[in-house]
Amino acid sequence: MIYRTEHPKPQFRRESWINLNGEWQFEIDRGNSGDARRLYDDSVTLGGKINVPFCPQSKLSGVEDKDFMAAVWYKRTVELTEEQISGNVYIHFGAVDYSAKVFVNGVRVGVHKGGYVSFKFDITTNVKVGTNTICVYAEDDERDRMIPRGKQSEEYYSHGCDYTRTTGIWQTVWLEFAPKTHIEKVKYFPDAEAGTLSILADLVGEGELKVSASFDGKDCGTASAVSNGGQVMLTLQLTEKHLWEIGRGGLYDLTLTYGDDVVHSYFGLRSIAYHDFKFFLNGKSVFQRLVLDQGFYPDGIYTAPSDEELCADVERSMAMGFNGARLHEKIFEERFLYHADRLGYIVWGEYPNWGLDHTYADSIYGILPEWLEEVERDFNHPSIVGWCPFNETWDMHGRKQFDGLIDLVYRATKSADPTRPCIDTSGAYHVATDIYDVHNYHQDIEKFASYYAADGSHIDPLFGDRQYYDKTKPFFVSEYGGIRWSDDEKGWGYGNAPQSEEEFLTRLKGLTDVLLDNPYIFAFCYTQLTDIEQEQNGLYSYDRKAKFPPEVIAPIFSKKAAVED
Repeated sequence: MIYRTEHPKPQFRRESWINLNGEWQFEIDRGNSGDARRLYDDSVTLGGKINVPFCPQSKLSGVEDKDFMAAVWYKRTVELTEEQISGNVYIHFGAVDYSAKVFVNGVRVGVHKGGYVSFKFDITTNVKVGTNTICVYAEDDERDRMIPRGKQSEEYYSHGCDYTRTTGIWQTVWLEFAPKTHIEKVKYFPDAEAGTLSILADLVGEGELKVSASFDGKDCGTASAVSNGGQVMLTLQLTEKHLWEIGRGGLYDLTLTYGDDVVHSYFGLRSIAYHDFKFFLNGKSVFQRLVLDQGFYPDGIYTAPSDEELCADVERSMAMGFNGARLHEKIFEERFLYHADRLGYIVWGEYPNWGLDHTYADSIYGILPEWLEEVERDFNHPSIVGWCPFNETWDMHGRKQFDGLIDLVYRATKSADPTRPCIDTSGAYHVATDIYDVHNYHQDIEKFASYYAADGSHIDPLFGDRQYYDKTKPFFVSEYGGIRWSDDEKGWGYGNAPQSEEEFLTRLKGLTDVLLDNPYIFAFCYTQLTDIEQEQNGLYSYDRKAKFPPEVIAPIFSKKAAVED
């Protein structure tokens, strides 16, 4: 069975492509000697099989080997026609953890470092009519201080907040065919007040870029610009203005043509702003009711078994009264962001910084290149309302964080995307940030409330000896709750588990009301959407069963907040 057959990049979609998911040859290379043994040669057959795009640790991969793997190898063939290779041929990878080498017909065509972002290689000169062999090598070491691993366990077993590891390919692999004259990439700048969309396009070859927008099938304007290649900027004046809204979405379809190249896309028309202790969407104050979503699945680990399950996680969250999520310690695949865009679900884009030793200056090389790739990849998604490259940068082995690292990544983020706020390091310890956030897992309601005076006279910054809140920045509690509710004695949550459903709901409402009723707090993020392995403090079990009826939970989170219009 071939899983995940949908187009993996719905915001930049050509009709001519081949999905390469399914059965590949596979071999675990525990000694990392495959290069010396020339496993990439076309004549070599690998020793096993795997179901791509699932990692070998997962059940759906057909391998289900949970031990450490120094390296892994993949190989398969694909038949190509003369028409398909007449233009440019690209091989795309949604994500490969961590360092990847790609070979086509025995020749190395590219190398990529970073286990979470998408990448592609131009293989036009490497393919031929007929049978072509693709080989992928991936090297990963979750215990290397220079490799960000997110919530993947650096110990043999899962423990605490760390879960089953992911090695190698874990998102869709595909071939794409483009004309010689084509659109390389685009960047969207919507202006909700003016009703315009400005487009910065990178083009290859000479031609005329034509852009047409529609909403619900109705034409809403066109624009064009002549180019000799390189970058071109044009502005599309929309004939109808439909704002992107929380809980409703509202996307314009976009068709871009350049010569014979046709790219299908979409965008959302919306404005965001953070001031006066509030978050404004299209000029209206909206409370961000976020949930912590870590994107793990019991049978696919990092990879959802289907596109429907990606969408269902958004719908499950909304059913519980949330309007968004922190996409926590993981870069989510573009299909998830597409569903968030479509349904009107706001998210914070994060980076899986855990495992990277942030106490060393040279750790900049372990985060900044891939993080900037992430900001560029997902810039156009209207659902993203902020960036957060680091999470909980605690002391390591007695060493404090290197503040210059945190500061530089923050400033690079602002340079790459000045349209969104950036939280430098969520929870602790802030160095330079647009938003001040804290994590607070106190379970006693009165103690929890004592940190945040409702009249604004007192906001406890937590770790006041290490960070300072100047009372001018927007503020929110970006992790709280985590209330344990489980029949598994080995499962854990924060604090003492409630002894009854009534006690659970009373605690949940009490903690949440503290935040909703405070006019100096614009958001919260509840931990968490689902259980994950031994961490059992989700509103849903790991297999996505609701622990409490959504109609009971939703009124608690969706109550009108003090900051809302």
